[in-house]
Amino acid sequence: MTLPLVVGVDGSDSCLLAVDWAVDEAERHGLPLRLVHASLWARYEAGLPSVSQGPPSEQLLAEHVVASAAERAERRSPDVKVTTDIVPEDAADALVREGDDAFAVVTGSRGRGELKGMLLGSVGLAVAGRAHCPVVVVRGDRVGLAGRHERILLGLGEAGTSTDAVRFAFREAELRDCTLDVVRAWRRPAFDRSGERVRAGGPADGYEEGASALLDAQLEAAIAEHPHVRTRRTTPEGPAGKVLVHRSAAADLVIVGTRHRKGHFGLQLGRVSHALLHHSQCPVAVVPQCH
Repeated sequence: MTLPLVVGVDGSDSCLLAVDWAVDEAERHGLPLRLVHASLWARYEAGLPSVSQGPPSEQLLAEHVVASAAERAERRSPDVKVTTDIVPEDAADALVREGDDAFAVVTGSRGRGELKGMLLGSVGLAVAGRAHCPVVVVRGDRVGLAGRHERILLGLGEAGTSTDAVRFAFREAELRDCTLDVVRAWRRPAFDRSGERVRAGGPADGYEEGASALLDAQLEAAIAEHPHVRTRRTTPEGPAGKVLVHRSAAADLVIVGTRHRKGHFGLQLGRVSHALLHHSQCPVAVVPQCH
């Protein structure tokens, strides 16, 4: 069975951009598209007697939201199979559950009713921190959203957190026939092994070499599996989040890995993922490490 690409829809402008991006992605991968609107009206209305005036306004709104999103998707690509659903759940809970049987979950950067000053909507943040499949938060400028940079950015974390993210990135780069920029940032410690403060601009003491070796080791299997993907490897010094946010301006998608801790049910996102989800200038894919 082919897993669908799931999109959370709520009628917001951000959601419509997510639908457009997801249609292109579904067409690229040959996937069906599943549009999900989560609304609690059905739960609240379930125990109430029916009235002659017809369905409640929230039901009408939910039906309009999914119908409009489906029409938009079908206009963008008639070849992509589109299904819709309205579920009586909290939006974040619903999308996390949908992710258990999805290729990926796609959300907008802000939902309907979110405060304008928010950098990222609460639903997108919650889903990215809890889902067990890749989560893409669609944000950024028109050039990146349209894939015109022809470049994907992959931020590599520690060993054991990025294997699935690497596979995801190479697959995307191969399907898009674009360059894959792989970045492993590093920082020298404030003090050396003897306790002396490290002089700014002094010798890197092997930290850069260590970052390069880790990068090579994590890419070896993927390069063998995808020999035609053009890769560019860099090991800049600096905070990884800041480095990746800066480079996201020239990318169509930035990808990072994360590892969920067993028995921990809160948000499980590190500083780098948080920085990208709030400040990236292109769509962000957070890929959980499943093995």
